[in-house]
Amino acid sequence: MINNFLKNLSILKKFLFINLIFFSIIGLFTFLYLKNVQPNLIKNKSSNHIKIINNTVENLERLDIEFKEDDIRKFLLSTRFIFQSLDRVIFFNNELDLVGDTDTLDLDPRSFSSRLDIIELEILNEEKTKEITEKKNINIGNENLVSLKDILFNYVGSKKFGIPFTFTQQEFNNFKLTTIKNVFRNDKNIGYIAITENANDIRSAIDERKTFVIRTAFAVGVVILIFSYVLNRYFLKPIQNLVNYTNKIKNKEYKKINIDNLKIRNDELGLLSKSLDDMTLELQKRISHAETFSTDLVHEIRNPLASLKSASEILSDTKEPSERLKLINILSHDVQRIERLITDYSQILKDEVALSKEKFKRIDLNPVIQSVVEDYNNIYQTKRGINISFINDGNTNYLIYGIENRIEQIIANLLDNAISFSEKNKNITVKVSKNLDKHVVINILDEGPGFKERDTTKIFKRFYSNRPDKFGQHSGLGLNIVKNLTDLHNASISASNRPDRRGANLEIIFPKT
Repeated sequence: MINNFLKNLSILKKFLFINLIFFSIIGLFTFLYLKNVQPNLIKNKSSNHIKIINNTVENLERLDIEFKEDDIRKFLLSTRFIFQSLDRVIFFNNELDLVGDTDTLDLDPRSFSSRLDIIELEILNEEKTKEITEKKNINIGNENLVSLKDILFNYVGSKKFGIPFTFTQQEFNNFKLTTIKNVFRNDKNIGYIAITENANDIRSAIDERKTFVIRTAFAVGVVILIFSYVLNRYFLKPIQNLVNYTNKIKNKEYKKINIDNLKIRNDELGLLSKSLDDMTLELQKRISHAETFSTDLVHEIRNPLASLKSASEILSDTKEPSERLKLINILSHDVQRIERLITDYSQILKDEVALSKEKFKRIDLNPVIQSVVEDYNNIYQTKRGINISFINDGNTNYLIYGIENRIEQIIANLLDNAISFSEKNKNITVKVSKNLDKHVVINILDEGPGFKERDTTKIFKRFYSNRPDKFGQHSGLGLNIVKNLTDLHNASISASNRPDRRGANLEIIFPKT
């Protein structure tokens, strides 16, 4: 369910949704943490209260103090240093009557000295003690006393009786923590001790943590929003533009999206935009090339088809054997021409498919060319007496990046072209060398009639053939295939007449490795 939901969201919405989930999970754990902070802090203070209560009970037993006002008052004055870190300690007898309260003692600050080594009862002046008690009783909070008595009353009848019990009170800006416990002596309950401490530090600690969490959550939220804006502005929108760009190309819409602003970027999106645009242009070029090629092929096939139609119509009305034989030869010639065009066209399509799968590698042209020359010599030396020779300028290697079988195809097509223009017992020379710029150069030199065209670049066009005496015997695609293969290798090809003698010179220059 969640997967289907996420699949339908954009990247930005997925990012925000996932962040919302993580944010919610972290918020839940934070809430649970804050909820447990206060009990833990209260537990720590309560543990301290219990230690003090236990210590007080031990001293009461050791000194045999009764839960009476006079005895408790003397005890508090003599052992006041035990309670110096506490706000208030209250003693109740077994009938829940107040018998002692640190708030009723007018303690000298010096009395909080921790230098007392022995806990003993001090013999104080009874009148002075009574005076101090009456003076401090003016500030006793009766409401709190009643509330504490009510809690003690409930404590006596509860299951927690006999173990320490801690509770909290919040009054205006004060947060108080109180721990109560009964006192046993000789298996008999003789009274109760209540310790009250101002626990504002607990609330401050919780408030600090809450403030920290809120500030952190706000900061994280701001960071997520900033990151979302950057993600959307600099990554998702450009990607969306590329998607729209490809969709418009796919739908063949006239108005296309301009991605030039993406192509100038120096990051991965810029490289992707350049590659996508180059790929699109290359595909459009290939589509245009295929359409033009198909149109030209149809045009070339239409001529022999028209000739076939005319010859076949005339053949049915011709009764002279010589004329009929002439028409049959025309029919055979036109069929062969159509077959040659279709065969060469099919081979070009196969070559284009194969080229998309083949990989470039570092190859040495010297042995590749030499192998092709030897194969052709074996065929044409005995067949037509044509001698094909191979020479180089003495360099140790002629390295290029290319496809070996395509280099062989280039040399073979150029040799086929040179042989078709050469008479018997003529020479063809294949020369490989390096020019001043260290580019590898291949020259195919023949002793044929040379070129009559002033613009020799037209010989590399599809279906071009200037052979009046051999019309229809060549498809006019051989040199065009060579031109396409040299372009594939980022090489250049040119044609010219030989300056030293009669004949043609076809030259290919490969880029440096």
